[in-house]
Amino acid sequence: MTKNNPFKNLFLCFLVVFSILEVAAQQGTVSIKQDGKIPKLLELKKEMEKDNKLTDAFTIQLYYGNLSKANSVLSNYRSKHVKWPASIEYETPNYKVWVGNFNSRLEADRALMEIHKNFPTAFVLRPGKNKREDDDK
Repeated sequence: MTKNNPFKNLFLCFLVVFSILEVAAQQGTVSIKQDGKIPKLLELKKEMEKDNKLTDAFTIQLYYGNLSKANSVLSNYRSKHVKWPASIEYETPNYKVWVGNFNSRLEADRALMEIHKNFPTAFVLRPGKNKREDDDK
């Protein structure tokens, strides 16, 4: 009479269970229906972030006032500094010359130290906020 090996029985049980699971497994497909406006909104969000309108980043303001003076300040800045991009933003009734898109206040302050040499009235701000960053100190 042969003695039953418990490991052999256990192995056979696992083999049967896994065979049944493999047969019972099903393949499926998932389809997602999304509104056609979502890609357009994502593209708009990217553009707004690129234009510094959605981020919580810091920027440096060189000037605000009329358009001709803003253009003059912008060209003056670009002739002296190429490290940080600059643009003219319009906020009724003034045009503003903004420089850079800094992730931290420290980065903005370092840039401001260099920019102050040519633009002593420049200051750090966060676009969308209604007050200068110096007021928080």
